[in-house]
Amino acid sequence: MLLCIDCGNTNTVFSVWDGQEFVATFRTSTEHQRTADQYFVWFSTLMENQKLDIDISACIISSTVPRVVFNLRVLCDRYFDTRPLVVGKPDCLLPTPPRVDEGTQVGPDRLVNTAGAYDRHGGDLIVVDFGTATTFDVVAHDGAYVGGVIAPGVNLSLEALHHAAAALPHVDVTKPQKVIGTNTVACMQSGVFWGYVGLVRGICDRIRGEYDQPMRILGTGGLAPLFSQGDVLFDLIEDDLTMHGLTVIHRYNKDNGNG
Repeated sequence: MLLCIDCGNTNTVFSVWDGQEFVATFRTSTEHQRTADQYFVWFSTLMENQKLDIDISACIISSTVPRVVFNLRVLCDRYFDTRPLVVGKPDCLLPTPPRVDEGTQVGPDRLVNTAGAYDRHGGDLIVVDFGTATTFDVVAHDGAYVGGVIAPGVNLSLEALHHAAAALPHVDVTKPQKVIGTNTVACMQSGVFWGYVGLVRGICDRIRGEYDQPMRILGTGGLAPLFSQGDVLFDLIEDDLTMHGLTVIHRYNKDNGNG
């Protein structure tokens, strides 16, 4: 089985792929000081609770937090006797290399989302990912990542508002009943929700204008379904796009004799 690991700034997700489907998915907070042994105890306990065998034969890692990669490599080597592929490293092949400015390093999460989106839906796409940052990835007709946009994430914006303005409370992200709030919490929720609806719509419109081709918009990340309630923002929503992209990249490397 293939172990896919997606390490983001906030959470790290482990998913086990049996060649046909994901048989298990576990999520933990991202902590750079967590050791390989701690990862294994956590992972093996959850697998045993679901009565699943820990029969891992290959691993692939995508991480936007470089400091955690070492311990994840050790985990794969020590406990699964396998050398993991790490997206973004020279020895990890991509189905289609990105076309960006020379010397630019594209985030592994964006490369993985691009591979997964193209495999499922073809090219000429905008992938909107609601993570710690809200990212917009442009997928060309041939599956190449050709650029995008990075904006502050929804929860990051709320935290910044709460910490910077002493009188403003911490609020959850939700769709408000009205745009005009009649109390502080409602005002903040309206500003964040409708503000991000406007941000997504406006940026996607501008990308389409520059791209000058018909494009579909794909939403992913935990908050994508919530924001789709505000307007017809997305043509499609994928909740496992990143993990699917990891299986695509692993398969491509395996087919080309690299892992």
